[in-house]
Amino acid sequence: MELLIGKVVKSHGVKGEVAVEVLTDAPEQRFVVGNSLTGRQAGKERELTIKTLRPHQQRLLVSFEEVPDRTAADSLRGMQFFAEPLERDEDDEEYYDHELIGLKVHMGGEEIGEVSGIMDTPNRKILEIDYGGREVLVPFVMDFVPEVDLEAGTLTITPPEGLLDV
Repeated sequence: MELLIGKVVKSHGVKGEVAVEVLTDAPEQRFVVGNSLTGRQAGKERELTIKTLRPHQQRLLVSFEEVPDRTAADSLRGMQFFAEPLERDEDDEEYYDHELIGLKVHMGGEEIGEVSGIMDTPNRKILEIDYGGREVLVPFVMDFVPEVDLEAGTLTITPPEGLLDV
């Protein structure tokens, strides 16, 4: 499974740089000088090697070995970069969204639904759970989600009274 890690927003300057919107939680591992990125645009795939990069207004300005000038950089607008998920430390308590979506939700020993989506908010993730044909939102915090078992494909919730009725 590949993850979307970034997207070219526009070209920048005359030397072939592009502004990249970073869509990964590990930019320091994905966007490194010398790394090769897999870019897709209009049904075509292209490998690009990072030549330089620098932060600029919540984005990265990136130049590639294969992109010599602004004209070539302009042609990259809208390109999306994809990569395989990073290996996680088994003790890591964080999860990728794609690992959580589809997990069966248990409460009080019974299966009550399935994680149908994830909302990323500034402070935490919120689980979207298909619960009896309707969607309920449960903050992804230890108090409400004490157990996640990726191998079993389940997570357990202990929401406060009334949360699932909202």
